[in-house]
Amino acid sequence: MELPDYTEKLPKIRKKILMLGNSEIVIYNFRLELVERLLADGHEVIISSPHGEKMDKLVKMGCIHDSVEIDRRGTNPVSDIKLLVHYYRLIKKVEPDIVFSYTIKPNIYGALAARKMGVPYVTNVTGLGSAIENKGLLKRFMIQLYKISLSKVQTVFFQNEKNRQLFSNHKIALNKHIVLPGSGVNLKRFKLLNYPSTKETVDFVFISRIMKEKGIDEFLEAAKQIKKKYPQARFHIAGFFEDEYEKVIEDYAKRKIIHYHGMLSDVRNLLSKTHCTILPSYHEGMSNVLLESAASGRPILASNVHGCKETFDDENSGYSFEPRDTKSLVAAIERFLALSHQEKEKMGLAGRQKMEKEFDRQVVVNNYLQELDKVVEKVLEVR
Repeated sequence: MELPDYTEKLPKIRKKILMLGNSEIVIYNFRLELVERLLADGHEVIISSPHGEKMDKLVKMGCIHDSVEIDRRGTNPVSDIKLLVHYYRLIKKVEPDIVFSYTIKPNIYGALAARKMGVPYVTNVTGLGSAIENKGLLKRFMIQLYKISLSKVQTVFFQNEKNRQLFSNHKIALNKHIVLPGSGVNLKRFKLLNYPSTKETVDFVFISRIMKEKGIDEFLEAAKQIKKKYPQARFHIAGFFEDEYEKVIEDYAKRKIIHYHGMLSDVRNLLSKTHCTILPSYHEGMSNVLLESAASGRPILASNVHGCKETFDDENSGYSFEPRDTKSLVAAIERFLALSHQEKEKMGLAGRQKMEKEFDRQVVVNNYLQELDKVVEKVLEVR
């Protein structure tokens, strides 16, 4: 289903947009359509993130890059203060008309800097991380940080209702919440793929950062159990692994329990050769991997947690299982294996239809354009 572009009948006013993220990949893979639209409309786009392989492409498109080091998972207050100071100086130098931020640290420290400078800012809560998902002193501290940093936010975008409800319960940026369909999925880039034959093998794939919270332990154990009982089943893994998993992945690959494909910049070729995507994550904002898999016509097996369960209709385009529960995951895999080829393919088609109906990325782009138009309207009011 094609969605019309959002366009208000407002004068074309060139604006300076500052985008903050903890990785240029976050911007390129999941915000590219927004960047393209902003540039096409004549706006100046500055991206602040660590330098990476995708940044050269963004610069060639016309973006300006500000390089900054971000310790994404660290809790060192010195590095966090340095990041805050960097954002403050950047905003003072660039003088953006609006700041769009993504991921935890840019959301918090970018918001604090924008708030201090009196610049409108919009944050996108792509996930809350283990600090808030788990209980304790660190969670209370993070809640207070969000309260302060988002006290004057223009809008907070959420990728699932659970995260929005948590902010609401703690009275953070009340009446400024909008729930988006995750980052959405580019339906033209992730086209419906032919469903491969299941006569010889049934291939499952895990595409994610290889870490405990993504459920890699459960995936590996389930693969080991299933391989003993169903020799036709094959398990694939793609993604960057945390240091503690390097030897584990090497061992499982050597024993031919899994096939490791490394970190892939484009997962479409791998998806074309597999039959089902598995994500046993403990928590998610909204899983882009599951959105892309469903758009490609691949059934989904995923944890019954927010950020995963919204991406498929249980029993129709996939099966859910309980998080941190290998037995539940194994049962879901066995249910899928028991389906006929036609039933597997039908499940994938249902997933594609759901993406077309509910998760078109143009919905997300339109929401950001509306936020930018709010800034334009304020300029016109002043005039």
